Amino acid sequence: MKSYEVNFDGLVGPTHNYGGLSYGNVASQSNSQQSSNPKEAALQGLAKMKALMDMGFQQGVLAPQERPDVAALRRLGFSGTDAQVIERAAKEAMPLLVASCSASSMWVANAATVSPSADTADGRVHFTAANLNCKFHRSIEHPTTSRVLGAMFANQQHFAHHAALPAVAQFGDEGAANHTRFCREYGEAGVEFFVFGRSAFDNRFPAPQKYPARQTLEASQAVARLHGLRDEGVVYAQQNPNVIDQGVFHNDVIAVGNGEVLFYHEDAFLETDKMLAELQGKLAKVGGNFQSVCVPRSAVTVDDAVRSYLFNSQLLSRPDGSMLLIVPQECQANERVWAYLQSLTSSGGLIREVKVFDLKQSMQNGGGPACLRLRVALNETELAAVNPGVIMTAPLYGSLTAWVEKHYRDRLSETDLADPQLLLECRTALDELTQILKLGAVYPFQIN
Repeated sequence: MKSYEVNFDGLVGPTHNYGGLSYGNVASQSNSQQSSNPKEAALQGLAKMKALMDMGFQQGVLAPQERPDVAALRRLGFSGTDAQVIERAAKEAMPLLVASCSASSMWVANAATVSPSADTADGRVHFTAANLNCKFHRSIEHPTTSRVLGAMFANQQHFAHHAALPAVAQFGDEGAANHTRFCREYGEAGVEFFVFGRSAFDNRFPAPQKYPARQTLEASQAVARLHGLRDEGVVYAQQNPNVIDQGVFHNDVIAVGNGEVLFYHEDAFLETDKMLAELQGKLAKVGGNFQSVCVPRSAVTVDDAVRSYLFNSQLLSRPDGSMLLIVPQECQANERVWAYLQSLTSSGGLIREVKVFDLKQSMQNGGGPACLRLRVALNETELAAVNPGVIMTAPLYGSLTAWVEKHYRDRLSETDLADPQLLLECRTALDELTQILKLGAVYPFQIN
C-alpha cells in the first residue's frame, strides 16, 4: 500500500498583524507595531501550497481561527456586546486586544503532534492538540484547533484525537515544532524524535537563562504515552539552552528532519553524539538507515540561522531518493547561508536542490516554511478517509485565492484592531470558508 507525507499548511487569517507578542522570537519582537498586509500574507502561503502541489507533493489546508477572540476577552472581564467588548479592551488593555487578534494559528507546526498509524499501538493516526501555554495569544487556540482537526480527520476507524495537555508550565507543549519522525518509508514503523527545552521536575537538565524553554520533557513523554508509542520507537533529546537564549524558540528553527535524514546545526542539541547514536540504533531496528547532515558553526552561525530561518525549511523526499529543501527568500539574502546552500547542493549529497519562496509577511512575524505546515503521514486508505474538502487541488486553490481577494484587507495596523467591523469581516469570511473546505460548524460564532 502506498503511503505519503501530506503537508497541511495553515491558511493565514484575516487579522494577520505584527503585535510583537512572542518573547524569545527575534523576528516577532523586532517587527512589532509595523503595519501588516493580511491579503499578501495569505496569498504568499497559498502560492507555496500550489507550488508544492504542482511538484507532485500531497498538500492540504488547515483553516485559521476566529479573531478577535471575543470569548477570551469576556473571560478576562470585558462585557457588553461584541463591539463594546472590543471597544473596552482597546481603551483599557490594548495588549490584551492585540493578543486576542493574533493570527498565530497560521503556524500549524504548533497545532498538534501527529503520530502515524505505523507507530501507534492501536494502528490509528493520533493527534494531540498543543496547549501552547507559554504565550497567552497562543494558549487560546487549542479548542478551535481540536474542532478543525476533528472535522478534517473525522473517521474514528483511522484517526484518534486527544485533548491538549493540562495548561500548566510543567506540561508546556508546542506541538510538531519540537517533533520529527524518521522512517524508511512513511507507511512503515519509524522513530519519533521529541526535542524538549527543559524538564519540569528534574533539575539535572540545564535551562536557558534569558528566554523561556517552551517544551518540557514531561509534555513530550505524555504525548508519547497518549499515542501508544513503543519505547524502542521514541528518542528524547534536549535542545541546547544556549541557542534558545539566542532566539531558537522551537527546535524547527535549528533542525529539520525527513525520512532517514536529520539536517541540523552543530549547536542545536546537548549530548549530540549520544542522541545521533540512539537514533541510528533505533531506526536500524526497523530497517532504516539514519543519516545526518550537520551544518558547522564556522559556515553558518546561530545568528545566521535565526535571521534566515535556514532550518525552518521543508525537507522533502523526491522520487529518485534525493531531497529538496524549501527555504524562505531570507536564506538567499544572507551571504553566508546562501554560500553554504550552494556548496551543499553541489556536493552530490542527500540534499540536491533548494527552492526559494517569498514568505516575507510570515517571516516578519517569526515563522518560515516549516512553521506554516503540519506533516501527517498517511497510507492511501487513510488519505481517502480525510475530508476531501481540505486537500489542495487546482480548483480549490482558485476558490481560496478568490476568497482571500474578496475578504482580506491589504493593510492592518494596531489601531485597526479596535474596529468592531474587523470581527464582522472575519466571521463572514470564515463562515464562507467552512463551506469551501466542507468543515461544518467549527467556530464559536457558528456553534453558540
